[in-house]
Amino acid sequence: MRRTLTVLLVLSSLLQAKGPGDRVLYVGGTVAGVPSHSSAEIDVRDENDLSLHLRDKAISVAWSDVNNLEYGMHVDRRYLEAILISPLFLIAKKRTHFLTIGYMDSAGHQQAVVLEVSKGDIRQLLVSLEARTGRRVEYQDDEARKAGKG
Repeated sequence: MRRTLTVLLVLSSLLQAKGPGDRVLYVGGTVAGVPSHSSAEIDVRDENDLSLHLRDKAISVAWSDVNNLEYGMHVDRRYLEAILISPLFLIAKKRTHFLTIGYMDSAGHQQAVVLEVSKGDIRQLLVSLEARTGRRVEYQDDEARKAGKG
């Protein structure tokens, strides 16, 4: 009975889990009709295309059309938490991870999307994007380079 329960729990967690980096936040970019700070999903598992599902739109970009990958972080002190909860929050920093993907659309125009990616997903997503596109990720600064490469 215990063994069966353990197997069921493992299988259910595997079925619910998506690949790393699937859930992101669309911060902005050149995609018309999608409001900033919309939840989105990114899929890098396909061998031919990058898929990005934004609200009511789905974008598919051939890996060969991706021409820019940039990673950066925004580091912010937790002032509000320090005022409301404890001054110890001044020691902690909140890091927000941003990924910019530049690509050429089917009409030959340069497009870009800026995504906020969770801390736990950023490294695997960067490695996947480099492998699929054959391009190196550009880092905005040394702190972003350390965070992106682990």
